[in-house]
Amino acid sequence: MTQTLGSHSTITDLGRALRRREITAIELTAQALRRIRDRNATLNAFALVDEAGAYRAAQRADLDLLAGIDRGPLHGIPVAVKDLIDMAGLPTTCGSATSFGGNATRDAEVVTRLRNHGAVIVGKTTLHEFAYGATGDRSLHGPSRNPHDPLRISGGSSGGSAVAVASGMVPISLGTDTAGSVRVPAALCGAVGFKPAYDAIPSSGVYPLAPTLDHVGVFANSVEDALLSYQALTDQPTNPLPRHAGPISVGWIQTGEIAVCDPRIEEVAFSVLMRAGFITDAVPGLPGWEHHRALFDVFTTLQSKEAYEVHRHHLDKDSELIDPEVLARLENGEKISITDYEQAHEERKKLRVIVGDLLKTFDLLALPTVPMVAPHLGARRVQLDGAELEVRSALLSLTSPWNMAGLPAISVPAGRCDGLPVGIQLVTSAGNEHRMFAAAQSIETAVRTEPTAGPPQHRRS
Repeated sequence: MTQTLGSHSTITDLGRALRRREITAIELTAQALRRIRDRNATLNAFALVDEAGAYRAAQRADLDLLAGIDRGPLHGIPVAVKDLIDMAGLPTTCGSATSFGGNATRDAEVVTRLRNHGAVIVGKTTLHEFAYGATGDRSLHGPSRNPHDPLRISGGSSGGSAVAVASGMVPISLGTDTAGSVRVPAALCGAVGFKPAYDAIPSSGVYPLAPTLDHVGVFANSVEDALLSYQALTDQPTNPLPRHAGPISVGWIQTGEIAVCDPRIEEVAFSVLMRAGFITDAVPGLPGWEHHRALFDVFTTLQSKEAYEVHRHHLDKDSELIDPEVLARLENGEKISITDYEQAHEERKKLRVIVGDLLKTFDLLALPTVPMVAPHLGARRVQLDGAELEVRSALLSLTSPWNMAGLPAISVPAGRCDGLPVGIQLVTSAGNEHRMFAAAQSIETAVRTEPTAGPPQHRRS
């Protein structure tokens, strides 16, 4: 049976079909481009499609395979990249009408690595302007839309990359994550989203937002695909996930100590841990952090100051072209003093110590990725568990701490609430990613199969 591209296609299956010559890279690229043509008008995942460049890359991939040259798991696979990642000869707009100049003169390092591994880059995806928003609905190119309900947000800022994977346009895409911009849209759209440790994937040629918080990350249809892509992008040897990674201890972060969370979402996320058979212990927020509710304030101080410094030339030159919501956020960064920024940096150091101590006790920390299902497009306030919350801060409340800590974190689909996707987030220490991926794959399996009988192994209270 000929392999075809779809919303559940994995690069493992597609790669097997390519190597068996059941399909060619050119045919696979044609399928991706056709799905983009069919769906992008509704979902707006892509800001730019590079059809000619994609076919050239696919032809090279096919010729290489015929010559016995196999560049690894990404060889011949259609991939999309967020439109703040430079591709030579194409514009990098960052979702903004402001002055970014002409076309990029060289590839970002991560694009070079994709090409070296034989990937076929089909285009650039829609993002929240400047990557400065969690909703994905403020962009020069319009809002990216949730494939499960186009009247709802995709999440952001890497919304287009999440939508491209979740809707089956491509099996792999790249985004960036400063506060949750990979994991949030992954959770809301029902994809796997992985943010590696800080600087694990090179960011040269990637337009920054807040340089000490920015991470390049991956969207995929499966945990294994995320791992294989990560290994390629970090030039690691390709090592599939082991069937048994040994006992894995999990600390379940009680979200009520950090942020307001829909209790139904917390239950969905926790129950999938039980179904996957993990032994868990409850962790009351982040023990030792004296002001739990101020955690996002610390993050915001860091991000706001850095984003202002990165984009101040746009404020000076063409602020009238910036979306008013994004502009207001940038202008707030100007008000933050060096003293406030330095104090926030000291608080970040404390957070890193606290989380580091937790990860000496547990292999992984687990919690919901996002405390709500995808809100409707344009919504800026939401009622959640009896409280009225600002949408952006709520969306990022459970993801941003791990950017401050610079730790690897992955969001895996955990089920549904109100018919919409819910994600569970796993966090670990740098160097322990193999356990995180193994646990994530166990969760993925638990979601895709019926719950097994018998008492779960957990200690929640």
